[in-house]
Amino acid sequence: MKASLQWMNEYVPVDMNRPAQELADELTQAGIPVEDVIAMDNGIKKIYTGKIVEITKHPDADKLVICQVNVGDEEVQIVTGASNVFKGAMVPVVLDGGRVAGGHDGSPNPENGIKIKKGKLRGVPSYGMMCSIEELGSTRDMYPEAPEDGIYIFDESKDVKPGDDAVAALGLRDAVVEFEITSNRVDCFSMIGMAREAAATFEKPFYAPEVKEVGNNEKAEDYISVEVEATDLCPRYTARIVKNIKLAPSPEWMQRRLAAMGIRPINNIVDITNYVMEEYGQPMHAYDLNKIRGHKIVVKRANDGDVYTTLDGQERKLDKDVLMINDAEGPVGIAGIMGGENSMVTDDIQTMLFEAATFDGTNIRLSSKRIGLRTDASGKFEKGLDPENALEAINRACQLVEELGAGEVVGGVVDVYPNPVEEVKIPFEPAKYNKLLGTDVSEEKMMEYFDRLEIGYDKETNMLLIPSFRQDLRCSADIAEEVARFFGYDNIPTTLPHGEATAGKKSFSARVEDVVMNIAEQNGFCGGMCYSFESPKVFDKLLLPDNDPLRQAIVIANPLGEDFSIETAVVFGELYKNGDEWKFNAIGSGYQGGLAALCNSYGVDVE
Repeated sequence: MKASLQWMNEYVPVDMNRPAQELADELTQAGIPVEDVIAMDNGIKKIYTGKIVEITKHPDADKLVICQVNVGDEEVQIVTGASNVFKGAMVPVVLDGGRVAGGHDGSPNPENGIKIKKGKLRGVPSYGMMCSIEELGSTRDMYPEAPEDGIYIFDESKDVKPGDDAVAALGLRDAVVEFEITSNRVDCFSMIGMAREAAATFEKPFYAPEVKEVGNNEKAEDYISVEVEATDLCPRYTARIVKNIKLAPSPEWMQRRLAAMGIRPINNIVDITNYVMEEYGQPMHAYDLNKIRGHKIVVKRANDGDVYTTLDGQERKLDKDVLMINDAEGPVGIAGIMGGENSMVTDDIQTMLFEAATFDGTNIRLSSKRIGLRTDASGKFEKGLDPENALEAINRACQLVEELGAGEVVGGVVDVYPNPVEEVKIPFEPAKYNKLLGTDVSEEKMMEYFDRLEIGYDKETNMLLIPSFRQDLRCSADIAEEVARFFGYDNIPTTLPHGEATAGKKSFSARVEDVVMNIAEQNGFCGGMCYSFESPKVFDKLLLPDNDPLRQAIVIANPLGEDFSIETAVVFGELYKNGDEWKFNAIGSGYQGGLAALCNSYGVDVE
């Protein structure tokens, strides 16, 4: 999971003057380990916005021009070969002694950038350099307005003046923190989730986006109906309608935030769905409503042998365990993975269906593996999302549609939610937490931690009220872990391990086992090692015929490999001597018919 600190600063006051690594270290100490910190302005120094006030031809070079550039406090002369410069253009300028991130050749950027020095080009002094977007450490994928081969020129609508920080003006004065999130912390796979954690860690207020349910006086159910047949695989399905679509580039602030997360801006509608997915961790999908036959959505399983063409133009073989999004006549998308080619959004779209749903994580993961297609959406769905998040996410998307003028939102929402999530309650047991952790944290301090984590408390029942987005909190041990990470793992007293010191000899129990094994072997018994998981090849080694009932074994559904793909049956028992006769008493000897019947039930003949 990546998180832009500039973006995170919208939800929680982050001290941007502190080194990003310090912030990352504190989050790691709080139990959210940081894998990497990427400074987007790494290797960039002394880069300002400059206005070209005069351009003259170079006296000794046809492809070079001499520019007089106003950089605020002074006017500098810069010689350039760029063909797209013009008088009045606002451009990023690196001055003598400054550094740029890299060059045009596509090679890896040096760690500390490239130093720029004043010099002469064909005998004419040049006191700096005007920069392309590549020299600023980015690409045209993230800044599509940048020229393919030339200097980056600020748009006239951009509020910049000579001498401003060009790096900040481009949104590159940011750091992206890459977190190593465990699969149980589903809430942290979003900007809002990481902001909650940052607010709790830094003891700062958390400001969630103010989401309003926008829309006209029409009703969404008049445009679309939704039926969920596979309620076990789709706990919740929400749908909203946007008409009079106006495709256009998304605003610069949205483009920059998406670019920081490594997502290429496309247009306002696509960017909104990607933005909400990163903000809320809730994948969304858009359909052309005119391509939804019967204006009806049916969520159900596919049939064995079905073939469906996805948005990437590839045919996917389906089975009965793959969940599909259908219209009144057939499939229009593979649920939670990818939409279909027959319902794709094109530039001539007029009315759009927004989808925000929750699907069974295990089913999405297995389906994605079987059909050979894994996407950003499936990567989030397979973690198991919070159904309570779907409605707010789709309302947020519609709110952005109206704010950006991308279309007219139809009022209301179609929300199929047959089994709402019940609130989880866990007894508040501070003494138990302290005993488990070896700490002495007061109840008041624990309550302070819980308040920061948005965990409620019912004083009458002495129960902690767990928010729906914290799906990892289900028992006392989970609560104790929350206490531990905010108390500080480094503040928990250390203790030495204890146990029997063997000092170069076996333990007493091991010595007893050796004596028993020796006695058994001396009386003609043989020992064997039985493994819980085996390879089917073991039957070949035993020279068992292909149709031998002894080959019947339990096949593991998701084995680590063929060598561990079957489970063997092991009978445990007690070996003892009665007079001169050895006896075997199976554990669970109450099995009707005794040991012989037990063995026979597994295909083993005994006398």
